[in-house]
Amino acid sequence: MAYTYYPGCSQEVSTKAYNLSTWAVAGALGLELVELDDWNCCGTSPSYSLRSLSTFALNARNLGLAERHSPGCDLVTICNGCFGIMDKTNRRLAEDAELRERVGEALAVIDLEYRGSVRVRHLLEVLVNDLGQETIQEKVTHPLEGLQVAPYLGCAFSRPSGIDDAEFPTALGDLLSWIGADVVDYPLRASCCGGILMMSDKKEVALKLVHNLLADAVRRGASCLATACPLCHLNVEAYQGQVNARFGTDFSLPVLFFTQLLGVSLGLGREELGLGTELVSAAALLAPHMT
Repeated sequence: MAYTYYPGCSQEVSTKAYNLSTWAVAGALGLELVELDDWNCCGTSPSYSLRSLSTFALNARNLGLAERHSPGCDLVTICNGCFGIMDKTNRRLAEDAELRERVGEALAVIDLEYRGSVRVRHLLEVLVNDLGQETIQEKVTHPLEGLQVAPYLGCAFSRPSGIDDAEFPTALGDLLSWIGADVVDYPLRASCCGGILMMSDKKEVALKLVHNLLADAVRRGASCLATACPLCHLNVEAYQGQVNARFGTDFSLPVLFFTQLLGVSLGLGREELGLGTELVSAAALLAPHMT
């Protein structure tokens, strides 16, 4: 199983642990990832809201490079934002002939074209649907028994892609159950974390949303949150202190990428999974499950 891999900007800097653990679990599961050569930033979700030619051209460039370098391979990413904007660009180009022509003209300047043959996918969906339960479970050596995990996918994983139920996506919970975790019933699994509102004059709105996510997870007995989105991870982990100051709470809930938890169950080490870099330590939580 070979896939073109688009890591995205944040995985190069602020969420290196996600990128590290992705490569580690892919190797352990026999999933061949080939990083897209010379990839560029997707422009992030706010860029797409502008519906500008530059946004579509940026993403079409990545799609065109993937089509040129790895024909027939799906383009896989681990970022909800990157996945969403590239998937939506793909759909718009297929549906809008005028936009397709304008983007084609922009790409021609750099001697590139995109014929629309690339399928954009999220790694989580690939693991669940392409590898599946049996293949993953036979690789598990350290099941996460007794670990109470709340699966948090965020709002952009299944909307509008349709790769999972829009309100109650099940992919992450299914994967966590396959590797032995006790999956907490978490109705807020597809709720918004506030996204980049945390960096705007609407920060109070984002802090309230994060407070709701943490409060519900703790109320339901979760010992950690599992995420599939770099921005969700950042907001829910890094702003716990500010949430506590604002709402008089004392949250100290570890937030881990689903690839890290998967890697632990596969017997992989702390360094290769980027463990120890989290702001809310998960060392004591994961110690019983690691060699």
